[in-house]
Amino acid sequence: MPRSSVGAIIDSGPQNWQIIQQKAGYGEISLSGRWATEEKVSNVRIYARVVREETGESLVPWQAAQQLPDQGWEIVLKDIPAGGLYRIETCMNHDGTAGALEWAIRGDMIHHIGIGDIYVIAGQSNAAGYGKDIVHDPPELGVHILRNNGKWDLASHPLNESTDTIHPVNMEHSNPGHSPFLHFAKLLKKELGYPIGLLQTSLGGSPLSLWNPDENGALYRNMMEVIGSQGNRVQGILWYQGCSDASPGLCETYLKRFRNMVDSLRRDLNMPELPFLTVQLNRHLETAQPESDHCWGMLREAQRQAARRIPNVYVVPSLDCGLSDVIHIRSSSNIILGERLARAALAGIYGRRFFHKAPDLIEARRTGRNSIMLKFENVYGRLDTLGMPVSDLPFTVEDEMGKAAVVDCRLQGPNWFILTVDRDLTGRIRVHGAYQQNPPFFLPIDFETHMPILAFYAVEVIS
Repeated sequence: MPRSSVGAIIDSGPQNWQIIQQKAGYGEISLSGRWATEEKVSNVRIYARVVREETGESLVPWQAAQQLPDQGWEIVLKDIPAGGLYRIETCMNHDGTAGALEWAIRGDMIHHIGIGDIYVIAGQSNAAGYGKDIVHDPPELGVHILRNNGKWDLASHPLNESTDTIHPVNMEHSNPGHSPFLHFAKLLKKELGYPIGLLQTSLGGSPLSLWNPDENGALYRNMMEVIGSQGNRVQGILWYQGCSDASPGLCETYLKRFRNMVDSLRRDLNMPELPFLTVQLNRHLETAQPESDHCWGMLREAQRQAARRIPNVYVVPSLDCGLSDVIHIRSSSNIILGERLARAALAGIYGRRFFHKAPDLIEARRTGRNSIMLKFENVYGRLDTLGMPVSDLPFTVEDEMGKAAVVDCRLQGPNWFILTVDRDLTGRIRVHGAYQQNPPFFLPIDFETHMPILAFYAVEVIS
């Protein structure tokens, strides 16, 4: 009989490198298996424990497993503190006592286990990671990923690579590159002091219909399958999607359909407050038509409104980020997005004190025949245009006569502007900010955080 099939054998339990979702600072691990010996023995007992990999010291001391028929056994190791990395050890004793377990008959082990928080990566190409430039973003112990092959591993780019995938529904056509989420996870691990796991479910080019269970829903079902493999327990969703819905007939219904996906996932996981960390749509450099600008504006506005209307949905800006090609965030800018998402998570989910929200328009009011006041919230320092000429700023004003040219933009307080246009305004007035497919490059920033304003579209101006 091979030595590897002697002793305590684990048939069911975590994988090497797996992250277990913690709850209230603790996790638990279920193990089951069988025992075998080279000779006939009696009074067999199986034991299991958890040790710190760094030192080998016992964290959860040896505990006796429950004996099952046909040389089977099972045990649940409880109250394992959030942290790691840990090693799970088993052994077999057949002398009828629990003494000298350090020299008991061997048992299987599971290595590099962490108790922490798990985040699901979902969305299209910028979630999958298409950054192709070089950036320093190395792997780190304690940040692990469930790869598409169904095996846990040390997280490293590309996160959505498809070697030996068991999920062909989200297999990329080409090899992806760099995404924001490894950096996101490393920052969370540093601040929280325990490991972070990532579940990869994104697919480049995927429309919302593939994620909405009331439409096609193929990627939603795949996401549920992946989450289900981890006991339906995760901490939050990392969502970056929208380009494929920036078209007529889709952009108008995006908010409603996105909300249905959020509500469905929360219901199906029985997690009514499950957080969603989202990214407002980046710019697209290809030549745009007026209809395209309208659709991209509506899509970004839907994403802005989702964070305002749906509890525990957070949004960060991306329009100041550089691109790897005409539409994909470059690797160096993914580092920025990873940090913004981490700060949003640390403040919104964990209650840490971080400036994490981007300036967001809360009021547009007419102040004269040809002037409008724009007031923003989430300004921690002051709004600043860095001296950019008005022609380079992203504001557009429309009334019943069409667009009116903005000829002046002045900061009147720490969080509000006065826009002046070239003629008297009449009838219904609306204002847009950075709504186009490829808006003006510079957006006003909060000088404390240097985060740009969130894009907005067709906001009614109060008279």
